[in-house]
Amino acid sequence: MIPEFPGRADIPEASGVARSAAEVWTGVPEAQSVQETSGEILREISVEVDVQEEGAIASPVLQDTWITWFQTWLTALAPDLSPIGAYELSLRLTTDAEIHQLNAQYRQIDRPTDVLSFSATESGVTLPAGLLAEEPFPLGDIIISLDTAAAQAQQRHHTLTEELAWLATHGLLHLLGWDHPDEAHLQKMLQQQVNLLQTVALEVQYD
Repeated sequence: MIPEFPGRADIPEASGVARSAAEVWTGVPEAQSVQETSGEILREISVEVDVQEEGAIASPVLQDTWITWFQTWLTALAPDLSPIGAYELSLRLTTDAEIHQLNAQYRQIDRPTDVLSFSATESGVTLPAGLLAEEPFPLGDIIISLDTAAAQAQQRHHTLTEELAWLATHGLLHLLGWDHPDEAHLQKMLQQQVNLLQTVALEVQYD
């Protein structure tokens, strides 16, 4: 589902596509850093992930794996947006053609990219407390180009699974308020992605 609330259409360029410099980093609470788990009980998190797939390249990641990954990542990041620890997001795996169209429409950048994030938290819509006490908190939408992901995986000599996980963590961090207007914030974000991938037993190091 392409969102009706494009509060931010980030183009995370950590993986090689031209970087956007127009974003303003909003800051990330310490609670959103990957936590040390030794001796610490993390809050239980649940997440619903609507996975959509389009195009000739098939994703090697199954729906159940995506749910496990996002639940693990959100547990590690420990956001406090939902009073019941329940979240939902949509993940669309698509083509260069579609992401090019979205990039042009929402970012006025006339080329494809690897991943776009549309954050529901920045839509300006405030959800009633009663609803949040009963329903999952909507984080927003992540769109990844399978075409670009496959090309980048080949260039970097790792698997498409690893590349998709890398891009998904970048998109998720954007949904939670992370940004990278400068090199220092970008490096902090990339290190957080490395940390998140380690929580699902993936070792991917980017320069």
